[in-house]
Amino acid sequence: MSDPVTQPQSEPGLFDPGRSNVQLIYILYLVSLVVGVTSIVGLIMAYISRGKADGWPVSHYTYQIRTFWIGLVYALIAGVLSVIGIGIILFFAVAIWGVVRCVKGLQATGRRQAIANPSTWWV
Repeated sequence: MSDPVTQPQSEPGLFDPGRSNVQLIYILYLVSLVVGVTSIVGLIMAYISRGKADGWPVSHYTYQIRTFWIGLVYALIAGVLSVIGIGIILFFAVAIWGVVRCVKGLQATGRRQAIANPSTWWV
């Protein structure tokens, strides 16, 4: 008897959509509060993965992409308002907003649930 040739199972790649990829992007966003540049890596990963995904991860990738761009808009507004002093407080508010969105996303990812409204500007 001959043994059938089995194909080795390939491990998921960095840009393969799924739970671990979604979690990694949220973690990159959280690390960016300290390092800064990791959010850009997460954004690129979200754009690449969104095109390949189906099911519940699609809403997370949309949510992550919007988190980056909306956060950037909020940060620019805070930067402009720093001239009159209120922007410094707004920078903290933007950071808290980003952390809350990432934690909400991580919790939903742990339950393998989609984000209810991924296009929201709030949390």
